[in-house]
Amino acid sequence: MTDSVLASTVTFAVYFAVMVAIGLWTYRRTTSASDFYLGGRSLNSWVSGLSANASDFSGWLLLGLPGAIYLSGLGEAWIAVGLAIGFYASWRVVAPRLRVYTERATDARRGGESDSLTLSSFLENRFGERRGLLRGVSALLILVFYLFYVASGLVAMSVLFDQVFGLPGTAAVVLGASVIVLYTFLGGFLAVSFTDVVQAAMMWAALLAVAATALVALGGLGGAVDGVAARGDALLSPLGGTALADGEWTSTETLGVLVIVSGLAWGIGYFGQPHILARFMGIRSVAHIPRARVVSVAWAVTAMALAVLVGFLGIAYFDRPLDNPESVFLSLIQALTNPWVAGFLLSAVLAAVMSTADSQLLVAAAALTEDGYRVLARREVSPAAMVWISRFAVVGVAVAAGVLAVTSQDSVLDLVGYAWAGFGAAFGPVIVLALYWRRMNWAGALAGMVAGGTVALVWPGVDPIGLYAMVPAVLASVAAILVCNPLGPQATEQLAADFRRVEQEVAGGL
Repeated sequence: MTDSVLASTVTFAVYFAVMVAIGLWTYRRTTSASDFYLGGRSLNSWVSGLSANASDFSGWLLLGLPGAIYLSGLGEAWIAVGLAIGFYASWRVVAPRLRVYTERATDARRGGESDSLTLSSFLENRFGERRGLLRGVSALLILVFYLFYVASGLVAMSVLFDQVFGLPGTAAVVLGASVIVLYTFLGGFLAVSFTDVVQAAMMWAALLAVAATALVALGGLGGAVDGVAARGDALLSPLGGTALADGEWTSTETLGVLVIVSGLAWGIGYFGQPHILARFMGIRSVAHIPRARVVSVAWAVTAMALAVLVGFLGIAYFDRPLDNPESVFLSLIQALTNPWVAGFLLSAVLAAVMSTADSQLLVAAAALTEDGYRVLARREVSPAAMVWISRFAVVGVAVAAGVLAVTSQDSVLDLVGYAWAGFGAAFGPVIVLALYWRRMNWAGALAGMVAGGTVALVWPGVDPIGLYAMVPAVLASVAAILVCNPLGPQATEQLAADFRRVEQEVAGGL
């Protein structure tokens, strides 16, 4: 065993042990479905903010984004700009009202405050839709898109284990998924949130360390810029138009406006990502949101800037183009650092993957249990029984996503792109309008989800111009809501009263 493999083995083992220890620590604090899925709504500002970051920025941050920059240059940075704007807007626009509304909306089936634990149950209660149609369709969309999303994390994990240990893809997926499932199985939302804090710190520190080390090796920022320009002038163009093919960067026919619009459109997705919105629902109170927003947005902006820089530094540093652009971060680590430092930095990549996959597993399991089993069972289930049912649902979703990861031929960024557009279009417009439009009803919400989700799924196969699916899918969702909302019932007095109560509580809490 080489020093490099030994160091990585030890650091990965220590990291795995810490994650499982946190799962065991939170195990006894998880006694009900509310604890398992939202941590009893007890997160403070720092944990909520950093957990939102870690659950959002998966292996995409350390593998996908630097790889996209390495492949196509500065034009891909519009994704980071769009995400920064969207992330801030989601904390500002969605977080306060969603935190209050999910707790205060009248339960559509039993009356009284609902304390909705999932987006699907919130939508049912928000619109007073008792037949289960809205809840069932939204839960189905969550399951479908999360299979792609969790699979993207497992694909990223296989890239990491192949690069470090030469481990076959299937073995890497099984090993990584097993650890994720173990601590999520034990501690649910609290385990996921507290591990997220550790993982967010590791991701940010790793990006900074690699960027700084590469800059020193290249003789500073000037040397890096010269190195990139030598590979191709268009790599530094914000309008894009470059791609890596046959060992060199060449011009493409991509239109600049499409590059910008498609990149910025990624930011819209934040309004509809259930695993991120769960952090808004689980924060202790509305009063904790402003500080959480500052912590979260500051981390996100600086981390994405470092990831973009790492992509460019890889272009300048390596004499021969890499076979896999998404391995640029890993390749820089192995080329620039000693084995023990490399072991820590590589474990940060593992942290990035796991910090998102665990959150997504949890939300998908909630769709199966809270929005599936509990509704279909039509009987009361004890809190302890629901926790165990939820734990085994986590295992089931992980197995299905693992099969997809092993059989998929798509890249990390492609898989993330499918799921991100699907959630953003299916839920983003519906959630925002549900929070701010008093007259919206279940007919408009259902039409918006179906239209947005469908277009997001089919657009990549029929796209004639290279436009990211988020744009047409969101437009389709908004149009469907506006067209179909008049066909639904008017808001009852109870629904109107809930809306006014939420407005007043949010205004008083901020």
